[in-house]
Amino acid sequence: MQLLPFYMVCDESGSMAGGGVDAINAALPDLHQEISTNPSVADKTRFALIGFSTQASVLQPLADLSELTQLPSLSAGGVTSFGAAFRLLKDTIEKDVAVLKGEGHDVYRPVVFFLSDGIPTDEGWRTALNELNAFRYAPKIIAFGISDADAATITEVANFKAFIQQNDSISPAVALREFASSLTRSIVSSATSMAAQGGDGFQLQVDEQVPGFTSLSLDKL
Repeated sequence: MQLLPFYMVCDESGSMAGGGVDAINAALPDLHQEISTNPSVADKTRFALIGFSTQASVLQPLADLSELTQLPSLSAGGVTSFGAAFRLLKDTIEKDVAVLKGEGHDVYRPVVFFLSDGIPTDEGWRTALNELNAFRYAPKIIAFGISDADAATITEVANFKAFIQQNDSISPAVALREFASSLTRSIVSSATSMAAQGGDGFQLQVDEQVPGFTSLSLDKL
C-alpha cells in the first residue's frame, strides 16, 4: 500500500499558553473527525503529532487516524527550542519509515506542518534543520508563523511553503484554526490525488493561500 506520512509539529512554549494551545486543542477533534471518517483518506495517510518547547516529544506516534478515538492535547510551558523539534523529527521519521517499509508499504516523502508563534531560543537550531534536510527521508516542510514569529525565520524553516499571520486582520486563535484546517485539507486532497493518480505522478496538495496568512516566497537568495 502507498502511504503518505504527515507530521504536525507544534510550538508548546510558554507564549502559547491560554488561547494558543486552546485553539489547537479545539481544532484537533475536527481534523481527526474529517480524516478518520473518510476511509480512502485514512487508508493512504498516517498522522503524528509532535510538540516542542524546551524539549520535544512525540505526543501522538504515527498512526492511521481511523484506528484512534481521539488525539492528545497540547500544553504550554518552557522556551522555544527549534533544534529539539528538528532532531526529534529526524529520528522519528527515520524509525517510522523503516517500520512502514518493513510492513511492505511504499512510503512517500513525509510532510511536516510546522507551527511557531515566536523566535527560536536555541543557538544550534540551523544545524539540526540542515541535518533534517540532508538525510535520506528528508520531509517536505510547510511552515506557519503566528503572533511574534519572524517571517525570515519561518521562510528558513520551510522548504515547500511558508505562511505568516497577518496580525492586523486575524487573531492568533483564528489563525491557529486556519492552520489546522489547511493541514486537514492537505491530507484529504493529497490522499484523493494519490487515489486518482494510482501513485504515478502524485503531487502533494497544499493550499496556495490560507485565510489570515501571507504566503512567503522561498525563492529569495
